[in-house]
Amino acid sequence: MSKQVVARWQDWDARGIEHLVLREGPREIVAESVVVGSANDSFFAIRYRIRCDKSWRVRSAELAMVGESRKIEIAGDGKGNWTDAMGKPMPKLAGAIDIDLSATPFTNTLPIRRLKLRTGQSAEIVPVYILAPALTLATDPQRYTCLEPRKRYRYESLDSDFTRDIEVDSHALVVTYPGLFKRLR
Repeated sequence: MSKQVVARWQDWDARGIEHLVLREGPREIVAESVVVGSANDSFFAIRYRIRCDKSWRVRSAELAMVGESRKIEIAGDGKGNWTDAMGKPMPKLAGAIDIDLSATPFTNTLPIRRLKLRTGQSAEIVPVYILAPALTLATDPQRYTCLEPRKRYRYESLDSDFTRDIEVDSHALVVTYPGLFKRLR
């Protein structure tokens, strides 16, 4: 039997919104969402579906711009190897387990749930970073530190000085991401 959670976020400037449905089943976790947002004074809408195994390792991601033909489909083996929609290896993403989509706070949930950090513990990760609305793929070194389990985590970009203390709920879904996102539901 699967458990379902619905969440909505607004960006900090109240110019965008996201509606997410998260289903946790016995063998997989699936997140489906639509984000209506803005970047550099241009507006966009993106639809995404992320499928994880029961250990929160990303196994596939499908992203599509609403009203456009641009889309991304990638698959991971949970060990850091990725392929595109045609099954072609993507060595530039090697080593990444998680995905970080710039348009959503949800993708912070992936490493928080997967790593299961205790108070004071930190972990460095290198997720697949997907910049919206461009839909470009890269890797991005990051660090997560547990300040209070299932309540507060520190996110740090390891290639810039960007740091934020993120508040999450009991599902590890972001409640407040200062300067970027806040939970509505």
